[in-house]
Amino acid sequence: MTQLPALLPQLPATGNLWRTDQLHAGGLNSRAIRHLVKSGGLVRLRYGCYIRGCLWEKQSPRVRSLQLIHAHAHGTLTTSTGNFVYSHTSAARLHGLFLWNTDDLVHVLLRVRPSSERLGKDVRGHTRPYADAEAITLGRLRVTSLERTVVDCALMLEYRQALVLVDHALRLGADLEVINAAADSLAGRNGVRNLRRALANADSRAESAGETLTRELLVRLKLPLPEAQVEVQSRVGRHRLDFAWREKKVALEFDGKVKYFDYEPTGEVLYQERRREKALTEDGWLFVRVEWKDLFLEHEFKNRILAALRR
Repeated sequence: MTQLPALLPQLPATGNLWRTDQLHAGGLNSRAIRHLVKSGGLVRLRYGCYIRGCLWEKQSPRVRSLQLIHAHAHGTLTTSTGNFVYSHTSAARLHGLFLWNTDDLVHVLLRVRPSSERLGKDVRGHTRPYADAEAITLGRLRVTSLERTVVDCALMLEYRQALVLVDHALRLGADLEVINAAADSLAGRNGVRNLRRALANADSRAESAGETLTRELLVRLKLPLPEAQVEVQSRVGRHRLDFAWREKKVALEFDGKVKYFDYEPTGEVLYQERRREKALTEDGWLFVRVEWKDLFLEHEFKNRILAALRR
């Protein structure tokens, strides 16, 4: 007699994020959970918390990083009345700030430092004192304010990472006076020079992490600095260039997926880009396009910019 294949355990029909006790309540025992994890139906995000596998597979890296924070909140039954607030890069993600090359650890700010065993391997606890005004609620989660988040991150991150975050925070309306006052109160602390340097060189006009890093590279290589977000006119309308040396009619454009919110540009976007560039080229403009990889080929980058400016 032919043996029928065993039926796969079925996930709950509703929801996408579950604690172990919720899966048990839905009729799945520990063996069924292990089977679902092995088959890809479930993905274990952290101890005692799982997400539907098909949802996890189609999420972008940015959304996955957010899911890890929500998994921590769900797994620990965190609500807005919890005894900690999400901070540092976790708060930055919840605020929607650009981050570049940072890890996915969950950062929390507490009044008293607990043991690392209690927090878990995927969590970092911090205890720098905070005022009530420095903690706000986003959705159901308590997070540090935008200005406190900028300060905490800049104290911890390296300069270019901090610059990316500060650029975007100022673009979103962070209060520069509040951040400068916080920097003044932290004189002599590790990381405060990094914070001050990022504040001194920040530009709220940057529309992506790639644009921030492009600007930083131009400064570091001591190249002639272009204007940012330059508006120009062509036969097909008005356009805004990421960077331009207006008198030389040289445009510098950063092409990266982050610029298009984690997705590849659509056919319509690409068509309009080509149409715009063709019209401006007819008017004498020269385009230099850079991608992520170009930002780490510094000698070639410098030669391309100088050649364009010498044409």
